[in-house]
Amino acid sequence: MVNAAPAPGRDDPLSLHGVVPPTVTAFDDEESVDYEATAAHAEFVVEHGCHGVFPLGTNGEVPLLTPEERHGVVEAVVDAVDEVPVVAGVGAPSTYETVQHAEHAAAAGADGVIVVTPYYYPLDHDGAVEHYRRVADAVDVPVYVYHIPSKTGNSLSLDTLADLAAIDGLAGVKDSSKNVPWLGQAIDALPELTFLSGSDSLLFAGLEIGCPGMVSAVANVFPELVVDLYDAYDAGDEARARELQSTVYDVRDALKRGPYMAGVKTALSLRDVAFDVGSLRSPLRTMDADDRAALETDLRDLDLL
Repeated sequence: MVNAAPAPGRDDPLSLHGVVPPTVTAFDDEESVDYEATAAHAEFVVEHGCHGVFPLGTNGEVPLLTPEERHGVVEAVVDAVDEVPVVAGVGAPSTYETVQHAEHAAAAGADGVIVVTPYYYPLDHDGAVEHYRRVADAVDVPVYVYHIPSKTGNSLSLDTLADLAAIDGLAGVKDSSKNVPWLGQAIDALPELTFLSGSDSLLFAGLEIGCPGMVSAVANVFPELVVDLYDAYDAGDEARARELQSTVYDVRDALKRGPYMAGVKTALSLRDVAFDVGSLRSPLRTMDADDRAALETDLRDLDLL
């Protein structure tokens, strides 16, 4: 085996790598969480070759869940998945609540926690460092920063990230900024951390600049496609990996049809799977009949259905 993919950071005890989907939270017709279907989706991506699972990210609709529901999702996924690491999203606007979620996830058996930068209020350098230090001090599992400025309103500078890297227990960064120069410089400066690319538009590019893994929404629906991309790159077949990235671009465009984030759950309903993740929780909306039909056509044209 060539093992051409970048290696995880040297301070990452989980050695996160490969494809780590941000798994969905399933809902029933009354918009109550369907924990069984939520766990079944996590099992589905693992059965199709994914190297880890990330419940309670953006695709998990985490801001729309109650604390009790968040805890239930972590417990359900941890109980269902033991073949690969479960890294649970535990972020919240306050450090106090984030610590509570992190402590619960660790006690429930999560292998690590992913902490989105606090949102709503502006976050300065000292606030960011203190926030992540308190979370890392509270748990004995590795902590990963989730950097998504477009959603949080808070961007981390390279200087701040360097100080975060010095925190004992901080193991990596899931970067969804789409700021390739920032990401490239961060990887170059901080080889002790594991960096995960967080956009389906940058799966191949992320590998090229040093990301050992990828958090892919497309992998929620077509995990085998994204796993094939990673495996091709790892085997040294960059031409094949580029070709598969091109297909991922097409799938990504198809999934973006209609209301925000409706594509993943709609596409899952078009696949022959044994579980039903339902619709999105309000105010998010699902696709209407026209968009659903167009999505199905696009996916059939790509030979994915």
